[in-house]
Amino acid sequence: MGFRLSPLAESAGYRLETFDTVGSTNAVALDRARAGDPGQLWLVSKKQESGRGRRGRVWATPQGNLAATQLKIIDGDLRHAATLGFVAGLALGEALDAVAPGAGVSIGLDGGSGPNVRRFELKWPNDVVVDSAKLAGILLESALLPDDRFAIAVGIGVNVVAHPIDLPYPATSLSALGSKVDAETVFLALSDAWTRIERIWAGGRGLDDIRRLWLTGAAGLGSDVAVDVNGNVVRGVFETIDEDCRFVIRDAKGERVSIAAGDVHFGAVASAGRS
Repeated sequence: MGFRLSPLAESAGYRLETFDTVGSTNAVALDRARAGDPGQLWLVSKKQESGRGRRGRVWATPQGNLAATQLKIIDGDLRHAATLGFVAGLALGEALDAVAPGAGVSIGLDGGSGPNVRRFELKWPNDVVVDSAKLAGILLESALLPDDRFAIAVGIGVNVVAHPIDLPYPATSLSALGSKVDAETVFLALSDAWTRIERIWAGGRGLDDIRRLWLTGAAGLGSDVAVDVNGNVVRGVFETIDEDCRFVIRDAKGERVSIAAGDVHFGAVASAGRS
């Protein structure tokens, strides 16, 4: 089947544009916004040739993987818009739980196992992981429009059939986890979950609820963590995310440290400095 929206997404007024191959779904989304698109638009492809990750990193989307962007047009400041990444993470995690429930058995980043350990976990700020291996990434990009509104491109990339092997961190794909699900099915579930989760977010008014939901699936909660903040490594225990969705750790002195942006590392890397 081809890409399609769920009935819930269609009834909520979302629209869909698909591509056989695209340079970057985020870039196309922002172009559509500059040309006057009103938003609520999904742009989707199974092959993306010039996708980007955080901090300018390359995000490869070979044929069969999923590259999807939700275009939002917003008024006012960008503070709440930045938390759309948490909406995307929740929606994607819910979608994957629905369509690929047998994809691997997570033992958790802290070594725990059992029925209460989620298969798909949310790694702050914008990854979905399985057993600490990256399965999906989320990237938000924005543009100021001529009428002083903002266009927000919420890009979501999922390793469906393949994953890169030349990365400085582990990665995986749904196929490698034993799932036969395709990109079209993942997107169908994603469009449905996004519609419901965005209603909870409600333009930022429901951020407290989003925060609580996100924490139920958070990777590494309560575990040792090392956060690289522009070359300065902050170590401690991952305690929570605060009301602005900043990453909060408790350091060796027992003090709480809130981090707005950085690269998070769990496991042996995080524990190296705590001997």
